[in-house]
Order: sequence, then structure tokens, then C-alpha cells
Amino acid sequence: MELKNLQKHVQTLATLPETDAPVISCYLSLNDGRIKDRGAFDGQVRPLISSLTGQTRQDFEDALEPIGQYLAEKLLLGAKGVAIFSRAGGEPFFLPLQFRVPLPDWMAVDTTPNIYHLVELKDTYHRYVVMISTEESVRIYEVNLGAVTEQLWEQRPELRKRVGREWTKEHYQNHRRDRAQRFIKEKTKILERVMSAGGYAHLILAGHPTITSRVRSELPKHLTEQLVDVVPASGRTPVSDVIKTTLASFIEQEEKESRATAEEIERQIRTGGLAVIGTEASLHALRRDQADMLVMARSYSPDLGWRCTACGVMGSQPERPKACPECGVTELQDLDIRETMVRLAEQQGSTVEVVNQNEPLTRFGGVGCLLRYCLPEQYA
Repeated sequence: MELKNLQKHVQTLATLPETDAPVISCYLSLNDGRIKDRGAFDGQVRPLISSLTGQTRQDFEDALEPIGQYLAEKLLLGAKGVAIFSRAGGEPFFLPLQFRVPLPDWMAVDTTPNIYHLVELKDTYHRYVVMISTEESVRIYEVNLGAVTEQLWEQRPELRKRVGREWTKEHYQNHRRDRAQRFIKEKTKILERVMSAGGYAHLILAGHPTITSRVRSELPKHLTEQLVDVVPASGRTPVSDVIKTTLASFIEQEEKESRATAEEIERQIRTGGLAVIGTEASLHALRRDQADMLVMARSYSPDLGWRCTACGVMGSQPERPKACPECGVTELQDLDIRETMVRLAEQQGSTVEVVNQNEPLTRFGGVGCLLRYCLPEQYA
């Protein structure tokens, strides 16, 4: 699956209208086209069924049936993770998504789909370009969500065939050096066009160290700034092994960028800039459509909040008020704060960054936002 398709699916899930029927959000890790741990799946289903009664339980069981059928018949051999969203009732909904990267074994039932793990996947893996340069060939690949989705360019020089036929060996060696330099310049220009046309922001070079060093020296400044890593590879190394090595480098670079964003929140807070930190402030910024970017620690796990069933006012405090402070209605429901934040960010087109560890962010609860603007009272 490509990133642009995943983004469309996330938008569909984030804006799915609520109904009386519950939505099952099922994430599973796979191995060779099968559920990696069937016991983990069954172990999550049983307590969910036992917690439901009446029509809600019936709707859950009806929504679970197509999930079981899909897992039995439709899993792809190369998939390592699957996310399935299913709802029965009067407005049924079913969306299965398979990936070449693993997902956690996790299931939830709520009035809306739980999309955090998809958003985390989107942030972690994203997409980048790999240029593999060896003495035999130059190939350029797009890596999307952890897998090669397209070979963007390939060329195999045929110069050696002319040795002993048209040229002397000395003539061949001199021409080879000149031609190799022109070849690298030409391929660097092709790489530049590919990166620009596809809107790529990250590049990894792979191949013979001598050749990748020469390619790197020819990169224009803007491509050098997008270069994540240079990894060794021979002409005999399978492309899948090269991609696996580059993927580790890309994930490390993504984490560095996420930490830099978290540090920018701290800097903005210290200087009275466009940022808020903490659960309550972040939730309010998202509800007011102020957030340009939501930054969340991977370990962020807030207590349940509450939401008014009448006017939609939300609160992040685990202790509910006796009545909604806005409209006075006493019917308040539990609110998954993390899911709500992620869903609001996706609805508004805000970027979501998930960071492994950042001390200032963790100290203030594990979440913060960079803002588009401040309200007048915030300036005051």
C-alpha cells in the first residue's frame, strides 16, 4: 500500500459518522499469510464480548463475522500486519488494510474507529527514495510504508562487451574512467528530477562504497540536505536486503526529526511562541482548529476523559462533572483522549508526530501542539 492511499483511508476512518452500532478496530501481526498469534486475537475477543449486552452485543458479533472470514481467506503471503475496521447495524462498514510492516495485536470497540496505530505507522515509515549504484547498474526505487512500491529508474552499462572486440584494454580503461564520471553526473541529474517530480524529502544511497562516494560528491546542495544515509551493498545483494538495511536508517532519521519537533515545542513555550503543552491545552487547541502539528510521546496514555452527549464539549479530567459546564446536560460519556486528539488532527489536516522519548514532553504529560495562530486571549 502507498502512503497516499493510507492517508485517504485514514481520512475516511477519521470522518466516519457515528451510529448506534459499535465499530470494531482490529490490528494484528502476521507471519506468512497467517495470524502470528491466534491466541492473542481470541484472547481479546472474549473479554469484549462478555462486556457487551443486548443489541450492542449482537451488533458486535455481526461485525466480527466478516473479520473472521477475511482472516481465513484474504491474507496476503507477504503481509506482516493487518488492520480491519468493521461495523454492522443499519449503516454497515468494512475496511481491511494489509501492510508489509508489523502492527501490534490490539482490538477495541467504540462508536468511532481507533486510528492511532495507522497514524503511528504513517508517521514512522512514510516514504523515501533509494539509489543503488554498483559497477554493474544504477537503480532508483521508491520505498513506501516499508516496502518497494515502484522502480523509478534503471540502467545497466554495456561498456565491457566492447573489450577485445573494438578497443585495446588501455583504450577501454581510459574511456571507462571518463565515461564513469559522465555516467555519475547524468544519473545524479536523473535522481534530482525523480526527487523533485515525486515530492520526496528523504534519500538514501546504497551500493559500492567507491561509487556511492562519487555520487555523493556530485549531489547538489538540496539533495545533500535530504540525504539520510549511505549504506554498502554489492551487485549480488538482493534488493529486499538492501531495503531492509535502509529502512532501519530511515526510521532512525524519522525519530531524530520527531525529537527536533518536540524540542521546537519546548522552545516556543519558553519564548511565548505558537505552542501549547499538556493534555488539556492540546485538546482545546485541536477543538479550536488551532493546531498545525500534534506531537505525542509513544508512551502517552492518558486517563479517560468525558464528552457531553448534547453539545459535544470535552474534558480531559478523569473525574466527570455532575453536569456539562456549557449546557447543563447530565448525560456525559467516556472519551478516549488519545484517539480523540488523533482523530481531530486528521480531520483538520494537521500533521501528527509520534516521538519515542523526549524529556520535556514527557514531563508535561506526553503531548503538545505547534499552533497556526493564537487567540486574542492567549496573546493577552
